[in-house]
Amino acid sequence: MSGYLRFLHSNRRWLLGGFALFLMSSFGQTFFVSLSAGDIRAEYGLSHGEFGSLFMLATLASALALTQIGSVVDRFGAAGVVLGVFAFLAAGAAAMALSSHVAALFVALFLLRLFGQGMMTHTSFTLMGRWFGRERGRATSVATLGLNTGEAILPLAVVALAALAGWRGTWWAAAVFLLVLVWPVSALMRSEREPDPVPEGGRELRARDWTRRQALRDPCFYLVAAAMAAPALIGNTVFFHQVYLVESRGWAPAAFAAAFTVYAVTTVVFNLVGGQLVDRFSAMRLVPVYLLPLGFGLVVLASVAGQWGAFAFMALYGVTNGLSLSLFGAVWPEVYGTAHLGSIRSVVVAVLVFASAAGPGMAGLFIDAGVPYSAQLAALGGYCLAVSAVMARAVPLLRARVLSQSVPSD
Repeated sequence: MSGYLRFLHSNRRWLLGGFALFLMSSFGQTFFVSLSAGDIRAEYGLSHGEFGSLFMLATLASALALTQIGSVVDRFGAAGVVLGVFAFLAAGAAAMALSSHVAALFVALFLLRLFGQGMMTHTSFTLMGRWFGRERGRATSVATLGLNTGEAILPLAVVALAALAGWRGTWWAAAVFLLVLVWPVSALMRSEREPDPVPEGGRELRARDWTRRQALRDPCFYLVAAAMAAPALIGNTVFFHQVYLVESRGWAPAAFAAAFTVYAVTTVVFNLVGGQLVDRFSAMRLVPVYLLPLGFGLVVLASVAGQWGAFAFMALYGVTNGLSLSLFGAVWPEVYGTAHLGSIRSVVVAVLVFASAAGPGMAGLFIDAGVPYSAQLAALGGYCLAVSAVMARAVPLLRARVLSQSVPSD
């Protein structure tokens, strides 16, 4: 514990900056946008499928844009990148508050998804991967606590604020909050950090640096991406249609919002645990097992009608999500190095953004078509279990390849 506290103290400015980026990403995350979904659909006369499709298209467009602008993290200083990302995300929040037409709503969703879910998390993950080596797992787990914090406090805060100021007032508040924090956060990022060297005789190896073109030609890239995309695909699907789930089960309106607290606490615990496990065993070794809790949680949510099913699912999803936050920041530099990490990760984040869009959009269309939601949840659970089985066979081969191609750290 004393060593962990020393790590936090000596790296506080970089860790706090990464934490702030993840916290601010909340304003573009599905769980936050979906809190206004009922009001938006009512105001614009959109069905579940229509709004889900609009959200999906905006998210897909943001994913394509991210592949083009994500490399700025490799080419420019962290402070300048943070200033730009904050400014555009605030513009997205203001655009949401001002929207008066479906086209304007699409633009607002595009900005929120690109610079919130996309660039905010991409920038923080890339900086933690580049700035830290031996302690990359712990650094990533601390930074991603920002998102956990947002998921824990913002749903209930938004419900209270919307009751006073309406859903548009809530988005105005988000825009102001971002503009107030942009300068302090960018100031934290003005000094770049050099990774700590491995002590002489240390066992740690550094993966050779792949370019993005080389990574995209590697079949292993797509296997790992399929495994790492599952939480984004599934979590966004469930969160986006949480109102429909609550209504179809006859639960109390605040039931799912309250379950977010359980999810957030569990995520925090296993995020910190995951950081320690990554630094001890490596990220790749955890990939085959981290989806199992989510798979079983989906089976519970699909088959249990009582409100306790929501809490059980959120607890199990929190286990997987907590582990995924540490894994997602560490597995890619383990496999492909750090020299082109921002460029490679921009594609990875685009894949996750695509998954987060496809899930809600397709689920909305299935709901409109009369497909039982419980069947959809069960199918997603099966996906988790199947991917885990595939990765159990693939990861040993991938680790052997990385070890054969890597070079000792300086």
